Amino acid sequence: MSTNTRGRTGAAASVSAFAARTGDALRRWPWWLQVGALYVAARLVSACVFMAAALHQGPNPWFPPTPDYWKFINIWDARWYGRIVTDGYPSVLPTDDAGNVQENAWAFYPLFPALGRAVSGLTGWSAAASLTVIAVLSGLAAALAVYSLFRHKAPHGTALWGVTFFASFPVSPILQVPYAEPLTLFLLAMALLLVVRHRYLWAMPVVVVLCLSRPVGVPFAVMLGLLFIFRLVARIRGVQQPSTPGLRELASLAGLTAVCGAAALLWPAAAWAATGDIEAYTKTETVWRGHDLVLFKPWFDTGVDLFGPVLGVVAPFVFASLFGLMLFIPPVVRLGVELRLWCACYMGYLLLFLHPQTSTFRMLLPLFPMALGAALLSRSRAYRGTVVTMFVLLQIVWVVWLWAWAQLPGGGDYPP
Repeated sequence: MSTNTRGRTGAAASVSAFAARTGDALRRWPWWLQVGALYVAARLVSACVFMAAALHQGPNPWFPPTPDYWKFINIWDARWYGRIVTDGYPSVLPTDDAGNVQENAWAFYPLFPALGRAVSGLTGWSAAASLTVIAVLSGLAAALAVYSLFRHKAPHGTALWGVTFFASFPVSPILQVPYAEPLTLFLLAMALLLVVRHRYLWAMPVVVVLCLSRPVGVPFAVMLGLLFIFRLVARIRGVQQPSTPGLRELASLAGLTAVCGAAALLWPAAAWAATGDIEAYTKTETVWRGHDLVLFKPWFDTGVDLFGPVLGVVAPFVFASLFGLMLFIPPVVRLGVELRLWCACYMGYLLLFLHPQTSTFRMLLPLFPMALGAALLSRSRAYRGTVVTMFVLLQIVWVVWLWAWAQLPGGGDYPP
């Protein structure tokens, strides 16, 4: 063996030994420190993606070309949240000359900007700085809550891989920008954790706050209602299992369902009270669609645009069927009835109300329990490492394609 070959072999052995020692040291850390380190590492990777994309950012509606990192992450809806922090919500819906409602702040739920206003008031920071700090800390809290939820369904190592998938998902860069998603995911994970633990009374205030962060209250209320029916049927049939609830637990679950259903209406009711228009929220939401809400129809319209008049009509049925089948594969079944019900109800909500577009990728984040299903699919390090690698590569695609501004031929750009 040549000296060069022995040198390369020795170097490789040294690197492997160092990696093994580092891994052993990390495994001795408490779980929360492991999750925190993993989350910080994932956000640093995403920050590098943002900074690299910012170097190539050309003319745009917000700032000169080649912005710094902080300017680059404070665009799109982040500007709306910043405006709400400083100006609040309009008491009169803005309209054009024909009386059509225009884009306005009522489309954005109040919890995130309210926290931003509070932090700005206490610290004197700008709205952008306050909202960014809240988003990053909320993302860290979400990672910790997601791990705690996953530990109810899997051992430590698999739960940690599930969090890794969550933290590196192709749209996970949204966890460090001034959007409401990180805060919503933290509250959603906490609400699901309390439901899985059957702490229904404790979940009530969490669910109320969750319903003021983003429009997830309706599918969560439906999930709770279906869970109540499932538990009630199990009790009536006399199925004796550890999860079979008593009457007091059933009453608590029914109360949580009612609270969530009422909380889901709080923000539309607030928009009505402030503007005097009972449809203030729905009119504002549909502005971004360009047409009135018709259940299911946007999915078929988009299907026709993408796949033609025949396959486009079939595509939504195929998509819904494949997602439904996925809920019954063994790794996903191991998530338990609560998490599977949530994923089914949330996807059903998207199929009913969502206008599918480029923002749809971001809307899929509340399906994060599926990350644990992906981790449970195989214990192979090659498989799990490949998933993370592909996720990071797709982060680059998402940031460059959707976050960075590049004007389309007809004007504007696809939203992230």
